[in-house]
Amino acid sequence: MTVDPRAALDRLVAALEAHYTAVVSKHGDDDPAVDDAYDVLADAFEVYDDALGTVHGEATPFYLAEEDEDDDLDEDDLDEDADVDLDDDELADADA
Repeated sequence: MTVDPRAALDRLVAALEAHYTAVVSKHGDDDPAVDDAYDVLADAFEVYDDALGTVHGEATPFYLAEEDEDDDLDEDDLDEDADVDLDDDELADADA
C-alpha cells in the first residue's frame, strides 16, 4: 500500500504540533503524554519519509536514531560490565 506523500506530510505536521503541545503542557519529567506524542511523531515521520521515497525517489535529510536497550543502563551498570583487556605493551606502560 502506497501512502500519498501529501497526506503523510499533513499527518507529520499534525504530529509535530501535537508533540509541541505535549511538551509545553507536560506534567513532570516523565509525562506519558510526551512519550506518546514522541512515538506518534516518529511514526508519522517514517511514513512520510517512506512515502516520499516510494513516490518521488527522494528522502528527507533526517534519520531516527535506533533505540538501543543498552541506553537504559546507568553508569554503574556499565562500570560493572566493562572488561578491559590490556596487551603486554599496555601493561608495561601502566606499570611504568
